[in-house]
Amino acid sequence: MVVVRLQLVQICRPPPHEKGLSMSLRNGSGGGRGKIVRCGIAEPSGEPAPLGQKTRYNDGIFEKAFMTLFARKMEKFAAPAPAKSKNKNGWWEYDYESFVDVSKRVMQGRSRLQQQQVVREVLLSMLPPGAPAQFRRLFPPTKWAAEFNAALTVPFFHWLVGPSEVVEVEVNGLKQKSGVHIKKCRYLENSGCVGMCVNMCKIPTQDFFTKEFGLPLTMIPNFEDMSCDMVYGQVPPPFEEDPVSKQHCYGEICSMANPSSSVCPKLQVQEEEYSSILARESILS
Repeated sequence: MVVVRLQLVQICRPPPHEKGLSMSLRNGSGGGRGKIVRCGIAEPSGEPAPLGQKTRYNDGIFEKAFMTLFARKMEKFAAPAPAKSKNKNGWWEYDYESFVDVSKRVMQGRSRLQQQQVVREVLLSMLPPGAPAQFRRLFPPTKWAAEFNAALTVPFFHWLVGPSEVVEVEVNGLKQKSGVHIKKCRYLENSGCVGMCVNMCKIPTQDFFTKEFGLPLTMIPNFEDMSCDMVYGQVPPPFEEDPVSKQHCYGEICSMANPSSSVCPKLQVQEEEYSSILARESILS
């Protein structure tokens, strides 16, 4: 397997208990010492925590800006927060946990397709008018476009999914470096919810790139170790044929789990959704 590493580096303030991660530098006058930390995983190993343990992160300005941007956009569609929750007004008052909380509140009272539609609207709201059409012109579905977007995913999705790396994959019988391996998805790890992974990330992200941008993308989450593989250039299968459609809950860690159900309730297709799926597929075919 060929691996290409690309990581965004920022300067941020290290928490007191993470001094071991910092690097000492002399300032310009030569009389003092400062410390810098590469934002990201705050585990001593520099790798995601083992399964069953939550990975600690040291988020910088870049990460918190994206958390706040997405959370504020999603708040418009979310159920009201509990009265005891603190209102988030400032740009730096959102952290990853509050971002995940907004995602959970978006799911409340919505069907699987409605949740995915909310994500689509949020993503479109962040783009200038005509951006999808411009993207299609700049990045037609070629090997180069797939590899270029895979390389961009590593630094710019780091805040959402954690560390990842570009890997070589096979698409339509050809090998290319358009795969992204996410070591342990931060979104899945923090939510502990299969339905959130599929409805609020996997399916809407696949659909957005494939249908809005015209660049096929397939995401393959591994619910055993919480890793995930993104394959640019590969057309995703219909939901009913995707293995995730039969995935059961994380019964011990998901607050919304239904242990008696063999499939995550948030993935089950209701009758009214089935009609919408058939209509959508007939249009695409």
